[in-house]
Amino acid sequence: MIFDINNFTAKIICEEQLTDTKIETVTNGNELQLHISATSDKPKFVELHWTADADDDLLVLGDAWERSYANLQFLPLSESRYMPWYFIATNKRISFCFGVKTGCNSFVSFRYDKTGITALVDLRNGGCGVHLGGRKLHLATFVYASYDNAEIYENLVDYCKKLCTNPILPKERIYGGNNWYYAYGKSKYSQIISDARLQVLLAEGIDNRPFQVIDDCWQKHKCEGPWLPNRKFKDMEKLASEIKEIGARPGIWVRLLHNRDRALKKDMRIKRGRKRQYLDPTHPEVQKYIRADIERIRDWGYELIKHDFSTADLFGDFGGNLNETITKIDGWHFYDKTKTNAEIVLDLYRLILEAAGDMLIIGCNTVSHLSAGLVHIYRTGDDTSGREWHRTRDYGVNTLAFRLAQNEVFYMCDADCVGIVKGKIPWSKNRQWLHLLSYSNTPLFVSCTDEIGDEERKDFREAYRVFNEPHTIKPIDIYDTKTPSEWLIDGKLVKYNWRDET
Repeated sequence: MIFDINNFTAKIICEEQLTDTKIETVTNGNELQLHISATSDKPKFVELHWTADADDDLLVLGDAWERSYANLQFLPLSESRYMPWYFIATNKRISFCFGVKTGCNSFVSFRYDKTGITALVDLRNGGCGVHLGGRKLHLATFVYASYDNAEIYENLVDYCKKLCTNPILPKERIYGGNNWYYAYGKSKYSQIISDARLQVLLAEGIDNRPFQVIDDCWQKHKCEGPWLPNRKFKDMEKLASEIKEIGARPGIWVRLLHNRDRALKKDMRIKRGRKRQYLDPTHPEVQKYIRADIERIRDWGYELIKHDFSTADLFGDFGGNLNETITKIDGWHFYDKTKTNAEIVLDLYRLILEAAGDMLIIGCNTVSHLSAGLVHIYRTGDDTSGREWHRTRDYGVNTLAFRLAQNEVFYMCDADCVGIVKGKIPWSKNRQWLHLLSYSNTPLFVSCTDEIGDEERKDFREAYRVFNEPHTIKPIDIYDTKTPSEWLIDGKLVKYNWRDET
C-alpha cells in the first residue's frame, strides 16, 4: 500500500465561474493542511485526488456523517461509496488510515477505488457557495498513517488519537435510566419519580450515582419547543430536585432547532423550500433564544442535557440518507452567508457547551467529527428499540463494534439503550446486549419501569457493578459481519447470539 500525501491533484468548484478562488497546502510529515481564500467567488467544493495502490483483496471501513444506520462494515473498494471523515484499509496483513482531524471547517468524504483516493471537501453555506469575502479559511488537516500488522482495532484506536487531541470527557462513568424506550413519549411526573427510585435501587452500593434522563415527553408540544413543561409535568425544577433527593442525577432531552414559539419571526428560521420549520442558528436573535433555553434548564437543576435532531433540522435529512455531501438540497442558504456549514455547526455546539455550564452534554443526531471536544457523550448509532429486537441488533451492535475505537478518544460513545417493553423482546436477547454494554467502557442506559421481574433486576444490578469497573474489549469477527458476535473481553473470548429466532 504505497501512498504519498504530497502527490495529489486539485479541482475547485464554485457557484459560478472560477475567478479568484485559491487553495494553499502546508505539509508536515504525514499531515497536510488545506486552506482556501476567495473574494468575489462563492466556492462550493474542493476535490483532491491521490494515486494509490488498490489491491484486489483490500477491504475498507469508513465512518458516518452523524449517527450510523446499521451500515458500517468492511467492504471492497467501490467507485460509488463515499466515506465521511476517515477510513481504514486493510488486506488483513497490513493496513493504512486516511482522514481529517476533528473540528475542521468543512465536511470531508472519501472515495477509494482503482483510480486512487478522492476527497470531496464540502464548504458550502446551506446548498450554495460560501461568501468568504476575502477571508482565508483553514478547511481541514488530512492525516495519513500506516501499520505493518494485522491488529485492525488497535490500529484504528491509535489513528483516532491522531485525529483528536482535545476531547472533553466525564469525570465518572455515565449510566442509569432513560424513559424513551418503554414510554415512547407517553409519560408523566410520577412515572419519572418511580423510574429514578428504581435506578437507585439497582445501583445500590455503588458510589457513582446513576442518571435518570427524561426524554421527549415533558414539553408542551410533541418533539418541539417551546421548552417549557406540559400539564403532566408542570414544575421541572421541582422534578429535578426530587430526583436528586431520591439519590439519582437528573437529565433531560431537547430539540433546540424545532420550535413553534410564535415570537420567533420568519427571518429567524431556515428558508429551505416552502417551509420555515427550523431555527437558523446563524441569526443573532436565535443564538440568544437557544442560550436562554439551555440556561433555563441548567438553572432548573439538570445535570445532563441531551440535544437531538440538529443535523436533520439544519440540513434537511438524516445521515443514513446522505452519501458524499451533508445536504442534497441545492439553492438555499443560512441567514449568515459568510460561513461554511461546518463553521455554523461548530458555532452552535460551542454556544450549547458554553451555556450548559457544568452540565454534561449528549449529542444525538449531531455531526460526529464536529462533536469531538464539544460534547461529553455522543450517540453513535440510530435508535435501538424496546419493541423490535432487530433494531437493537442492527443499530446498537453495529455502531458499538465499528465506532468503539472513538470511545474516550473523541468523546464517550453511547451505542444507545437496553429497552424493555413487556412481552416484546425476549430477555435472553436483551440480557446479551446489556452484558456487552456493561463491559464496553461506554455509557450504559436502560429503559424500563419497576414492573421488571426479579431476573431482570438481578442482571441489571450485576451489569451496573461490572460497568463501574475498567475492562478491555474489542470485536473479533469484524470482517465477516455487520453485527460481530465474537468479542475479546478482559482477555477471554465471549460469543453472543444476536440472531432473531422469532
